[in-house]
Amino acid sequence: MLFFLCSCGGAQQSTIPIPDFFEKSEKTNFKLSPDGSKIAYLGLEDHCRNIFVLDIVNPDSSKQLTYQDNMNVQYFFWTTNDSIVYSNSQSFEDSLRLYTIDVRYELSKLLIPVDDHRIRWLNTTRSFDGTILALMNKRDSSVFDLYRIRLDGAGSTLIDQNPGNFSSWFASNDGKVRLVMSSDSVEETFWHRTEEGMPFNSVIKTDFESTVFPLGPVKGNANSMYALSNLGRDKLALVEMEIQHGKETKVIFEDKDADVNREGYFFSNQEPLFSAVYKNHKKVTVHNPKLARIYHRIQKKFDDYSIDILDVDSMFNTLIFKTYTDRNPGSIYYYHADKDKIVELTTQNPKLTERSFGKMEEVAFNSRDGRTIKGYLTYPLKAQKSYPIVVLVHDGPNRRDVWGFNAEAQFLANRGYAVFQVNYRGSTGFGKEFFTAGFKQWGGEIQNDISDGVTWLIHQGIADKDRIAIMGSGFGGYSALYAACFNPTLYKCAISSSGYTNLFTYFKEIPPYYQQYLKLYHQIIGHPTREYELFKAISPLFHAEKVNIPILFFQGGKDRHSSVTDANQFVQKVKNRDVPVRYIYKEEEGKRFRKEENIIQYYQEVEAFLATYLN
Repeated sequence: MLFFLCSCGGAQQSTIPIPDFFEKSEKTNFKLSPDGSKIAYLGLEDHCRNIFVLDIVNPDSSKQLTYQDNMNVQYFFWTTNDSIVYSNSQSFEDSLRLYTIDVRYELSKLLIPVDDHRIRWLNTTRSFDGTILALMNKRDSSVFDLYRIRLDGAGSTLIDQNPGNFSSWFASNDGKVRLVMSSDSVEETFWHRTEEGMPFNSVIKTDFESTVFPLGPVKGNANSMYALSNLGRDKLALVEMEIQHGKETKVIFEDKDADVNREGYFFSNQEPLFSAVYKNHKKVTVHNPKLARIYHRIQKKFDDYSIDILDVDSMFNTLIFKTYTDRNPGSIYYYHADKDKIVELTTQNPKLTERSFGKMEEVAFNSRDGRTIKGYLTYPLKAQKSYPIVVLVHDGPNRRDVWGFNAEAQFLANRGYAVFQVNYRGSTGFGKEFFTAGFKQWGGEIQNDISDGVTWLIHQGIADKDRIAIMGSGFGGYSALYAACFNPTLYKCAISSSGYTNLFTYFKEIPPYYQQYLKLYHQIIGHPTREYELFKAISPLFHAEKVNIPILFFQGGKDRHSSVTDANQFVQKVKNRDVPVRYIYKEEEGKRFRKEENIIQYYQEVEAFLATYLN
């Protein structure tokens, strides 16, 4: 059993205003042109996000590229050294608007007619013969077909009609699609063809426990690809695979304790430049010798920081990277090889760079069935004999908490609470056995892992047993409501943001383009018809009469995963028992609050609620 205690001493802690924690940089989404001579990014102008271009070679040529004044540029990417494709909208649910703009002459044109269908991009967004590849569901809302979109504005051409079960398409180094994946969400099959227009042949089959995730082609070898795979092993490893027969030919990088992250492969180089894993801190291993020298140069300057590689051009002229620690949100920089110069592009949060914060430290404990569970503790600056605790449960469960600067955790720590984040079974990054151990355990062992962690904190003397709260969004909010129903003696109060109250409704609200994943949801959560009693037993709505601790409940009117009707019923049932409930409904918000004023109000309410019940 491992545990780590903070030696924060008696440092004084000043109260930081809530807006400062969630201040967003005015510059985001930095991306290099293919030749590394320019950096495009999103910046604020007229209260809208627009595209700006920084010319590294000729700084006087830097300029604003778009001039939206009533909607935001949602995303963009380079297709050539002189052209950018971008989409703008008033909201994430708005119609699809797709444009291309010439960087030299600032001329913009509509690529496809404005429509309500959705678009997905393949593993590369570079231009091939004046076209880019995309998936669109304009023929059938539940199915994405493969198209080529012409960059001259002449529209799109259907390449392949999806037979209904193709879920992913992968481009070769010549811009043709020879590899696709079909899925019924439980079993995945990879299909290969030697040329477009020819039939596909099955080459790899995996079940829901195993994963093969293609990263991209191998340079100079049309029959091989790089992939992440856990076939025949527990952890995801970086491998080279022979495509036509679906066989691994080489293991390039693996770690016995953690899955390899889905980052580091660059299509422009057609090679994995680096690999990364989360083991307490993030560990980066650089494979390319030229990049390794640059990375070492950067490490010498930022010795105590984690360094994330965000983008690099194919000739390694320019590299964009991010630095951060658990107590500093850090900055984004670029390194220019010709000038051997590091230049700051933006500070992640200038309001917090001169502030002092407590450490985030990894902890490990044993669950009641003997499994090792890991998580993180973020401490207040001021050391105490024992701490009031906020258990901050991550959404998912097929996600995880990681080490780094967490604005939400540091906000709570700044208010005097130690923040406990548990990577309960079902969290990703710890191998397939740990992931699948969370299947059909939403109301079982997952909740036990969280409770066992809290009990461990009490036994270690870290937690004040009379001042413990549980809080989260989505699945984290569900866990908070579940704890209020079934484990009220452990917690003093609970905070739920868009927490699922009724799992029957959760399945009914799945949108049509997610229907292909329905069988996987049945594996992870359960089947609402066949396992009716299970769903009823673990849905908080049907157990509201058991709640006897105060609840703070947030709900967005556009949340597709959590029914407003169910939320209202749950809150009313708790109120009928004279249990304190504070219910905040925002009609215009979805699962995540996005409007700045709503985010600030959210944390104001959290602060007041915790001060009342954990004081």
